[in-house]
Amino acid sequence: MTLIVQKYGGTSVGTLERIQAVADRVIATRRQGHDVVVVVSAMSGETDRLLELARGLAARPTEREVDVLLATGEQVTIALLTIALHDKGQDAVSFTGAQVRILTDSAFNKARIRDIDGAQVRKALAEGKVVVVAGFQGIDGSGNITTLGRGGSDITAVAMAAALKADECSIYTDVDGVYTADPRIVPDATRLDRISYEEMLEMASLGSKVLQIRSVEFAGKYHVPLRVLSSFKAGRGTLIIDEDEKMEQALIAGIAHNRDEAKLTIVGVPDRPGIAHGILGPIADANIEVDMIVQNVGADKTTDFTFTVHRNDYDKALEILQKTAGKMGAQGVNGDKRIVKISIVGVGMRSHAGIASRMFKALAGEGINIQMISTSEIKISVVVDEKYLELGVRALHSEFGLDKGAGKAGG
Repeated sequence: MTLIVQKYGGTSVGTLERIQAVADRVIATRRQGHDVVVVVSAMSGETDRLLELARGLAARPTEREVDVLLATGEQVTIALLTIALHDKGQDAVSFTGAQVRILTDSAFNKARIRDIDGAQVRKALAEGKVVVVAGFQGIDGSGNITTLGRGGSDITAVAMAAALKADECSIYTDVDGVYTADPRIVPDATRLDRISYEEMLEMASLGSKVLQIRSVEFAGKYHVPLRVLSSFKAGRGTLIIDEDEKMEQALIAGIAHNRDEAKLTIVGVPDRPGIAHGILGPIADANIEVDMIVQNVGADKTTDFTFTVHRNDYDKALEILQKTAGKMGAQGVNGDKRIVKISIVGVGMRSHAGIASRMFKALAGEGINIQMISTSEIKISVVVDEKYLELGVRALHSEFGLDKGAGKAGG
């Protein structure tokens, strides 16, 4: 019997009626002859509601207790879905992350999965039950409840699929696949039938909200067949697989954007070996992820060092950077939370020159100034003023022919 892991996001389980619909789909899958493991998120809006409660008591709530609080959101959903399955005559059992033994490190709010025991899940499947697992959460070596960060239910689902050697991991969400750009910004955006793990990884890391980045990393590492589907309408969705020759024909797979960027600059730092580590070391020690980095060395033998972080980390990073500036004798620190990142992604960029110049020309044609640039083999990212986000995305979508259904080489 084949094993299917299905994951349902917050909007898919946002009401009792939608939970009933999920139960019906799970039962239909079971009747097709598959074993089923279901991973669910908290009901839509519940995580935000719980965070608001915590912040109503403290400006910076204790991270450990925030994880204890947030984990209850998924616990509600697994119980409700299992109750619905029972009511429809399907034997099922729910498990929290701790009960499954999803073992993580101890980085509260941003934990990473180290191992999955899964013995209880396998036992329940052998008994003919549907297994409903709380996404987004686990337990560390000391028995503390941990959460995996926003979108962590995706990583739970893919990690479960890898651990159980599932035949497929289906991610059900409020969109019917991966698009060439956000359809809310680009009405002509088209759904991709398939995309490589590498392209999807870039899209996720660059701001596409369809899948959580670590879920794509897991899927690629363990070659888990991954499909993005809609909870609300029928369709084949988008299949995420290993790169193949047909994919290489596409110049650009899609345009990603990220509104959650903030920029920090330490000005006039003495230019000497070890300066980058001296600046970014304390940032890393605070568990703050740095994205783009630009260093400019002036004629006076000082350097301006600029980097971007998530907007949620801006205040904390700014405070750390100001202390660092004082120790290093820098001239000052400044920052900007009114920026966004726009990126083009495609495996076809490996074998075609001139992509960057086309991107820059398209943005310049709309009067959009580029503040920072970052590149890799299959992506180019730029930082621009947030007011130019929609204009920039549309311009690039048109430039690379994605509004025609494909960004072909030379197109």
